[in-house]
Amino acid sequence: MTKSQRPDPVDALLRSGPRRTALPEPAERSRLRTAYGLTQAEIAEALQVTRTTVAGWEAGRSEPQGATRAAYAKLLDGIAGQLAQDAAPQPQPQPEPQPQSQPQAPAAPAARAPQAGRRTRDAEQEAPDPRFVNGPLAVLDGDGSAYGAGGLVLSCPAQDIPSLVEWTLAEARLGAARLHRNGKDADPLIVLTAAAAERLRLPAELEDRRGLRLPADHAVVRRITRAGWQLTQRGFGPWARVFRPAEGGRRQCVQLAVLPWGALDTRSWGGAAGLPAPELAQMLAAYASRVLTPRGSTAVSGLELMTALRPPTRAVKDPATGAWVSGPNPGALTGPADPAPPEAPDEHPVVAALHPRGHQRTPDQVLDEEAYDWIRDPELLTDAECAQPYAVGVDVNMAFAAAANRLTVGLGEPVHVKAPAFDKALPGCWLVDLSGVDLDPRLPNPFTPHGGRPEGPAWYATPTVAYAAELGHGVAPLEAYVRPEHGPYLDAWYTRLRDAYLATMGELGVVPGMPEGEFLAAMERHKRTDPARVALLSAIKATVKGGIGKLRERPQGAGYRPGERWPALERPTWRPDIRAAVIATARVNMHRKMLRLAAVGLHPIAVLSDCAVYLSDGPGPLDFLPYSADGKPLAGGFRLGVSPGMVKHEGTQSLMWAAELLEDGHNPARHIKGTDAAADGE
Repeated sequence: MTKSQRPDPVDALLRSGPRRTALPEPAERSRLRTAYGLTQAEIAEALQVTRTTVAGWEAGRSEPQGATRAAYAKLLDGIAGQLAQDAAPQPQPQPEPQPQSQPQAPAAPAARAPQAGRRTRDAEQEAPDPRFVNGPLAVLDGDGSAYGAGGLVLSCPAQDIPSLVEWTLAEARLGAARLHRNGKDADPLIVLTAAAAERLRLPAELEDRRGLRLPADHAVVRRITRAGWQLTQRGFGPWARVFRPAEGGRRQCVQLAVLPWGALDTRSWGGAAGLPAPELAQMLAAYASRVLTPRGSTAVSGLELMTALRPPTRAVKDPATGAWVSGPNPGALTGPADPAPPEAPDEHPVVAALHPRGHQRTPDQVLDEEAYDWIRDPELLTDAECAQPYAVGVDVNMAFAAAANRLTVGLGEPVHVKAPAFDKALPGCWLVDLSGVDLDPRLPNPFTPHGGRPEGPAWYATPTVAYAAELGHGVAPLEAYVRPEHGPYLDAWYTRLRDAYLATMGELGVVPGMPEGEFLAAMERHKRTDPARVALLSAIKATVKGGIGKLRERPQGAGYRPGERWPALERPTWRPDIRAAVIATARVNMHRKMLRLAAVGLHPIAVLSDCAVYLSDGPGPLDFLPYSADGKPLAGGFRLGVSPGMVKHEGTQSLMWAAELLEDGHNPARHIKGTDAAADGE
């Protein structure tokens, strides 16, 4: 065969087809994942690789090979296809028939002509959606001025609640776009000052101090009903939701917050309710931009943020009909799930079915994962410690948020197993006997909230049992309730709240990476700079703690009877097991740091949740926190700084003050800053 007759080797290669599955460029891989609302950890779990590996693929530092490459390509191709179908009509569920049900999310309405208003400065974050050009909310004052984000002032002519709702939906152009492509847009929020409430014929205060709502026969409620509007089951209280069933996929709902009725609780919002209306609007708009539009208390908002970032459902195409229908969203909590018996609070029907009324459950019958409340036996104080003149408290920043980061939690129903082998990767609760573990009594026991040694078999969440194994103790569970379906449900929630917290701290002059001395000085003055930003910071921190707490909301109201179901049980986010996992992780994180300090001879005298008190020869943290020979903070111990998981100075008192509290059985950590730490929400 002559050279001219031989096949072209380039053509031969092309005819042989691709040797490797094609992948998008690295930047496109990251864009697709982010647009679809997935984390690198979720991609890693699906492909059975590490998160670092996925990060390398997206940065172009490495490439997947073989079957993993094919699976990754399939995933990215599927995501691209889903994103391309964004314009396809979404399924519109029928409106809920009951008044207490919230209406469904709308398709984007046609843009309205903007209402005349005046904007004195730029908004913190301009809403790109033309439907919400005036921001997420407005604060209405008594003269009809509605103050919005960025100094905007609208003129509201409404004289009663129905006309206010009509004006808000027809003219105000308020609201916020969804945080996740499968979620719902945020309803507009109107905050009523005392003067605005009077203008709208609302009473100055609520007579029903228990129910915190207007009576059903109140003139305001009757006027709302006559106008064809509905209220949720909560009725008309400090946070009221006024709506009509969705029409043609268009949501019709307005959230109202009534300031004179305590909508902005000082325990969560600090002095926000006392701010002038324009400043309050700026502060609330910042919260809406960084967290989400407030939908009730900060605890409610914390829970709603979980749902907004990981909606329970998404639109999927029915293969039989080709129609778009609602289907479960992978990685989300997709429906209510009854707890395992040890996870349930005493009032739950699961407990009522197992134990007679009034029965006091023992540790081998109930999961008790709570934050620390421990003091050291004064008899265990050494002469050297008693020579230290100061008691100094350090407090972990955003401890529950830090615990939620990268935490794998259960998504589905619990599965009961007998005598299982312990698996630290499997969320659940385990009946284990850790009473034989011998630990230093100068530290709180890591397995109990009170810090004492367990007395026998007890139920523990996975993080607690995993820590026992980490300490070198063999664990042999007698039984367990585990959740095979699991994932990092709270990752996006943590990231958004972390970013909100750090952005606000930055505005108050405290930023990551500051030298420790500068950090302590900045923390000393940060609450004296900007009252609005201080209130915002308080609300963000309360959103974290309140959101985790509300995962196990207990029954409310005088009419409740133990053993009955209560409304919170019907939501997917009623998950006491997730709350237990977060708190257990926070407690374990705390103990791990204290154990590291104990290795160099430092032992706390008291611990309350995320605050530890140490004796010191000086009045500040720098006087007792240990450092390595090269001047760096002790690895694995408490580190001063603003980031979640690092610590700040909580307060300083005298040794004699602390010793008296210990002798009386009181916790110095509760009062180290001069006030009640629990009341402060810190």
